[in-house]
Amino acid sequence: MSIDLTDEQRAFVDAVADFCRRETGTREQRGDGPHHPDIYRKMADLGWLGVTVPDQYGGAGAGMVDTCLFLEQVGYGQAPVGGFTTSAIVAAAVERSGSEPQKKTVLGGLATGRVYAIAMSEPEAGSDVANLSCRAVLTDDGYVINGQKTWCSNAHIADAILLVARTGGHPGDHHGLTMLLVPTDAAGLRISGIETMGGREVNDLYFTDVVVPADAVVGTVDRGWQQLMAGLNVERLILAALMLGTAQRAFDDALDFIKQRKQFGRPVGSFQALRHRVADLATEIECCRLLVHRVATLADRDPHKVLPRESSMVKLKTTEVARQVALAGMQMMGGYGYATEYDMERHVRATLVSTIYGGTSEIQRDIIGKTYGL
Repeated sequence: MSIDLTDEQRAFVDAVADFCRRETGTREQRGDGPHHPDIYRKMADLGWLGVTVPDQYGGAGAGMVDTCLFLEQVGYGQAPVGGFTTSAIVAAAVERSGSEPQKKTVLGGLATGRVYAIAMSEPEAGSDVANLSCRAVLTDDGYVINGQKTWCSNAHIADAILLVARTGGHPGDHHGLTMLLVPTDAAGLRISGIETMGGREVNDLYFTDVVVPADAVVGTVDRGWQQLMAGLNVERLILAALMLGTAQRAFDDALDFIKQRKQFGRPVGSFQALRHRVADLATEIECCRLLVHRVATLADRDPHKVLPRESSMVKLKTTEVARQVALAGMQMMGGYGYATEYDMERHVRATLVSTIYGGTSEIQRDIIGKTYGL
């Protein structure tokens, strides 16, 4: 299928691309970390962070196609607004299942530049979400939370965390999971950073008798698993669109280098081995672009329909291709691809982890296989 954008969408894409060229075009502008609060705030002031937020909460009320167009440009422009992805995922969950006060707080907060995080993984429960053991117990004062979460992106810069905790059943059960909004300044919550190849992005969370009111529940008690499944389209499309932009940037950076770098008296890109590699990578990226746009279109057509096969396909294909492109770019650039003077090493770090978070490639393949009755 072809990608036909409206004039308004093309103007939106051009505006985001121009902003990134001006505001995030150099390492000095981007800073060292994955999230730059000043740049994030500027995007909020332009109305871009609320792209999918309904207008009654201060957003633009657009769909997943527009969100993917935005994220592709964010990825391409290397804009350090890492807080947007988790915030958009949390906002989508609250929009589907939350109360009106929660929607005003979280959706309105995203549109104005606030950051939110989501906490699912635990030391003994990563891909196996049903094995969660962090527990929230209802008392007269509200829910008392005890346990640990890990690999929680952006918790250290978030205003609140969408926690998935066990309120019933036992580890191994899908029933008995509940979503709760927990302020990051809640008494008894300790946030401890985990140093990674990408710097400070993820955190361990320790809950010790953390109390939240009963109305902190998002949706229905013990139905958190079903609510999580309803959000697959949004989460996986967001990650895929971001990596699509990153893949295109890695490709363009490598292409620019091999056109200029000379060995044996001519540009290295003129050798057949690299020409063919470039042709293959360009084709793979275009396939990903079509797939992202197709799944986003399906999601907009029926926002309530879960697309387990398509959402897993788009996440699997795009993140794997992004990793392939970045590693190939590093190889084509030789030692320069490994040097921090160039952005390729950053592309490699970003794309490697993309095949892990949001459900590993192995999990995506397993889900796709199950949709075929296997």
